[in-house]
Amino acid sequence: MQKSREFTVNVWKFLALLAGKEVYSGNTRYQVAPYNHSQKIAKYHMASEETIKDAIDSAMEARKAWERTPHEHRAAIFQKVADLITGKYRIQSLAATMVGQAKTAFEADIDCIQELADFYRFGNHYAKELYEGPELHQPRGVINRLTYRGLEGFVAAISPFNFTAIGGNLAGTPAIVGNVVLWKPASTAILSCYLVHKIFQEAGVPDGVVNFLPSSGQTFGDAITSSPHLAGINFTGSVGTFRYIWKKVAENIDIYRTYPRLIGECGGKNFHFVHESADVESVVNSTIRSAFGYGGQKCSACSRMYVPESKWEEIKEGLVEKHKELKLGSPADFDTFVSAVIDDKSYSNIKDYIDYAKNSPDLSIVAGGKCDDSVGYFIEPTIIETKKPDDRLMDEEIFGPVLTVYVYQDQKCSETLNWLIRLLHLL
Repeated sequence: MQKSREFTVNVWKFLALLAGKEVYSGNTRYQVAPYNHSQKIAKYHMASEETIKDAIDSAMEARKAWERTPHEHRAAIFQKVADLITGKYRIQSLAATMVGQAKTAFEADIDCIQELADFYRFGNHYAKELYEGPELHQPRGVINRLTYRGLEGFVAAISPFNFTAIGGNLAGTPAIVGNVVLWKPASTAILSCYLVHKIFQEAGVPDGVVNFLPSSGQTFGDAITSSPHLAGINFTGSVGTFRYIWKKVAENIDIYRTYPRLIGECGGKNFHFVHESADVESVVNSTIRSAFGYGGQKCSACSRMYVPESKWEEIKEGLVEKHKELKLGSPADFDTFVSAVIDDKSYSNIKDYIDYAKNSPDLSIVAGGKCDDSVGYFIEPTIIETKKPDDRLMDEEIFGPVLTVYVYQDQKCSETLNWLIRLLHLL
């Protein structure tokens, strides 16, 4: 048996960073490797509400000079950020994402290197188009000038664990167009996001423009929504959290100097709808990759599938055969297809769904279903067949390596599809 590779990881120790200053709160937490939860990889200090308010002051102090910095200068800084990510810090960024978020080398490279660098390069490109704008034709002697300014306040960036690129994008892209940012990364992606922030500093992002603030969700949410300087929220995460933030903004609407812009991306329940004319090999391969890539911890993951009865046995056989090839293990092993889920809460939530399937007369496990958190938070990719198209497994976002399949009668293809369309409109 081939010996598993291991990462050698020193525990990083870091803290809140505002206006380039390090802040020690004394309220410390650890980030662990999901595939080996006894391995601590980062120790960090949680920002208090007072620290967050200080960060708001620092951001507001930096705002005027940063907004007035010529776009070409800001673009040059973020071009350097992209170059550092794809060059000097490529391996370090990969390691931080692989260890901290249990991504395979393949998944991590797409995420924290290619996609993140593209966010800044595309951001620069479209910002340039925005600033240059269309040519304004006016009569002789008439000058018509359009100036784009940053928001009159700060942007709060609240980023998820599943993509280092999303963290860097939510925090960095607003700064390209002259905004100042308070960044609260997910506690399970602290290490990779901290590295991104350090790259910001090395590239020349001025102190106070992007402030890195590990914090609890409620502490951060309450602090930003109670500030009159809140101008925008850039959010990716759960529906419940975004609703809480939205309610807090609404409750405080009278205190703001401007109307905060709220941008929220809150997951989904993606599906494959298979027609009787579909190519089985294509269905099997695309579904396996979509459902189980990064353990299904993506809003784009295929979480449910609708299959015609005439094709089901052939598709099921193909899924089961491919399932046997999927290696579950450490991201340090380059033949691992899927590693551990992100943390104990996610593990318990996904396991509850699988246990529900095992005990329901309307559901049957086609493949997988094993769960083990003794070393890491490992959940075997699981395929489930349901008799009910409206079962909770077909409706609720699981955010894990679980695919639920409903088999419909061929003659009811249009009826099933129309039912699904109506359901989507309700959602």
